[in-house]
Amino acid sequence: MLTPSRELPLYSKRILVTAPRNYACRLSEQIIKQGGLPVLMPTIEICYLSNYTNLDAALNRIAEFDWIVFTSRNGITAFFHRMNDLNIPVSLVQKCQLCALGKDAESLLYFCGKVDLIPTESSPGGIVAELAKMPQIQNQKVLIPAPEVVGLPEPDVVPNLITDLQQLGIEVTRVPTYITQGLDTSIYSVELNQMRQGTIDVIAFSSTAEVESFLTMVNSQSDYERCIIACFGPYTTANARKLGVDVSIVSRDYSSFEGFAEAIAEFFTLTSNSD
Repeated sequence: MLTPSRELPLYSKRILVTAPRNYACRLSEQIIKQGGLPVLMPTIEICYLSNYTNLDAALNRIAEFDWIVFTSRNGITAFFHRMNDLNIPVSLVQKCQLCALGKDAESLLYFCGKVDLIPTESSPGGIVAELAKMPQIQNQKVLIPAPEVVGLPEPDVVPNLITDLQQLGIEVTRVPTYITQGLDTSIYSVELNQMRQGTIDVIAFSSTAEVESFLTMVNSQSDYERCIIACFGPYTTANARKLGVDVSIVSRDYSSFEGFAEAIAEFFTLTSNSD
């Protein structure tokens, strides 16, 4: 951190961060380490549920599940907070096999001191690939704590995961654990104007939901055509391209935001070397 900023690969680059608050701070820290200037514009926010009926029902029969598969840190946090509210002992969850992606495993260890599976590929596809290798996985009961998506089209990530697991003969229960919702575009007039004026160098998307919500905030592609688009891993990239967004930077290491910031930095290092 004591290296002069002008010697760092993202010096003077303004990176628009669309991740929700709890993720934006972590990604921004990594951008700053590379010399960049994060501009925060969360396009979605993560909230606690307004109705806990389904989650409470699942938690009260937690002993019935063989596996609990977490697809996000938000799901882990909301799940264990609700368990605490209901005074359900962590020891009940520890009897299940627990799966988390990448750095999310640290959060799972914090809450219950146990992680049984961290897929080599930090993605829903990685979860499926690892479970497919296991003997007697057929007819196992898997609980997936998932977001309830409000005001946006639901990304296909969780539905595809459920379908793929069911094709392995697994009995899957999806339970809403937290809310993902869009934010009102009216609060971002300054950031949107910066983007249109060409003073934003990169827009960094870390999830499909962020892309979906962002596209409701802009009038047309011309609003962001002067920005380079970066996506956190191949799944967000594929979905962004389906939505008509031209992606130039894809992080190969998508187990942490450090890898995302490094991919953005590498892009500019290669660009400056080729000039």
